[in-house]
Amino acid sequence: MQKVFLKPGREKSIQHHHPWIFSGAIDRVEGSPEMGETVSVCTGLGEFVAWAAYSPNSQIRLRIWSTQESESIDREFFRARLLKAMERRKIFLADGRTNAVRLVYAESDGLPGLVIDQYADHLVLQALSAGAERWKSIIAEIMAEETGAACIYERSDVEVRRLEGLSEAAGLLHGSEPASPVEIFENGLRFQVDVRKGHKTGFYLDQRPNRARLCQWSAGKEVLNCFSYSGAFSIYALAGGAQHVLSVDTSAEALAYGAEHTRLNGLAEEKASWLEGDVFQALRTFRDQARSFDLIVLDPPKFAFTAAQVERAARGYKDINLLAFKLLRPGGVLFTFSCSGAISAELFQKIIAGAALDAGVDGQILETMTQGPDHPVALNFPEGAYLKGLICRV
Repeated sequence: MQKVFLKPGREKSIQHHHPWIFSGAIDRVEGSPEMGETVSVCTGLGEFVAWAAYSPNSQIRLRIWSTQESESIDREFFRARLLKAMERRKIFLADGRTNAVRLVYAESDGLPGLVIDQYADHLVLQALSAGAERWKSIIAEIMAEETGAACIYERSDVEVRRLEGLSEAAGLLHGSEPASPVEIFENGLRFQVDVRKGHKTGFYLDQRPNRARLCQWSAGKEVLNCFSYSGAFSIYALAGGAQHVLSVDTSAEALAYGAEHTRLNGLAEEKASWLEGDVFQALRTFRDQARSFDLIVLDPPKFAFTAAQVERAARGYKDINLLAFKLLRPGGVLFTFSCSGAISAELFQKIIAGAALDAGVDGQILETMTQGPDHPVALNFPEGAYLKGLICRV
């Protein structure tokens, strides 16, 4: 067994159950562990601390599997962790009105770097760390055995893999090629998901409770949905009785899905408009045209991937929120989000407050929002919280 020895005192974070050890905490490595290989993590005196996956190219050099020396990191270890994660999600599927859910959320489920999403009888897997990559074939086998999934498809085609020294990867892991698209239902509404090419793993599952909240605010409103992707927020707004919804996105293909979702749910097509274009430019155009809306949704993609990008990201968030505040009618409501983990909730609120001030409006925070409960945040891993949202009224 390969061993990694920590510098004095650097075992404390593991004792506090944090799942990461950075390269600067390592004193020496005994042997030549391969990428993703399980190693024994020890204090400088050789006392066992944890079993971890070794990642020689990442600043996060070790990701902890277990702190129990008697535990074997093998097929049955992963089976037990996967079954526990799935058991915790049963409550979200119990009413039969939803069949799409995040089954495994990485560190929060004790499986660092592993994400598995369920779309009906299709599973989509992301291996985002060296350890998850090393075990992904066995994990796919276990998931096939335990769920009977018709398809398990990999969507590890994400930039973050390069920080691990891994190339992007996508393709079939088990079963037959995925249906194109896969039809799901969420809170009784129907959607189509492209698991091969769609954003993330195909759909923004983390926004499910926030979409339901929007539905409750939409009756009689003229709604603008920015960065709409395939129009999930738009469909909820229409289902909630919105007078009209204008959806803006750069992808014509995503907007076509949105229009299809309108038909799929039997909603009034004349109440939905779909605009292909850059949101930043569209908001400026609406401002110059003196257009206004009762409710605006801002759900942009991640603006900050690292701490070094926070300042630039903050400018982007302020820009779109300032414009949105200018476009809201008196009493209008803004649903605004950031999915950038590097942007804290406190900073995000300050950005929105600054945008309101510069827009010349007085605003109130009515509610705060976060990712859905199938994306839980482990108390020992606050980094798992990434989605911030505010419902603001002017």
